[in-house]
Amino acid sequence: MKKMVGDFFIPAYEPNWVFEMRKLVIPKYYGRPSIGLALFGCTNRPFYHVCVFPDRALGRRFEGNILEQVGTFDPLPNQKNEKLVALNFGRLKYWIGERNAHISVPVLELLGLSGLFPIHPKSFIRAKDNRALIEDQQLKAVAEAAEAEKLAQEETASGATSTSHPQ
Repeated sequence: MKKMVGDFFIPAYEPNWVFEMRKLVIPKYYGRPSIGLALFGCTNRPFYHVCVFPDRALGRRFEGNILEQVGTFDPLPNQKNEKLVALNFGRLKYWIGERNAHISVPVLELLGLSGLFPIHPKSFIRAKDNRALIEDQQLKAVAEAAEAEKLAQEETASGATSTSHPQ
């Protein structure tokens, strides 16, 4: 039975095209907590909380999905060029050991650098890439300095011959 409202027919029953706001739950991951980073911060000023989430399938976007905060991470260097990390190792060991929580790759890197786990291979790759980038920047700076010195010598040589006119 259809009801006419304006120019549209509306069925008397709830149609298939009305979707409920539900999240897809993958049975493979359902029930296994995960440890990851939750972004708390402002524009151009990120700040992360290391949190335990109830399930990877449920998402990480809302504060209501956080079971426990087990640490913090400030990715921007401070005045001493340090990136600050604070972790509660006791609670991390509980969630990893007793509750078999899945750990995200960024948190694995932090735990490797902190000494709780072996250093993650991605940390080595990132360090190698950073070293190559720094070497490239140094080579460019040396080349620019040599070019500037060469131009300065040419200017002084041409300036010395043009100013020494006999009268």
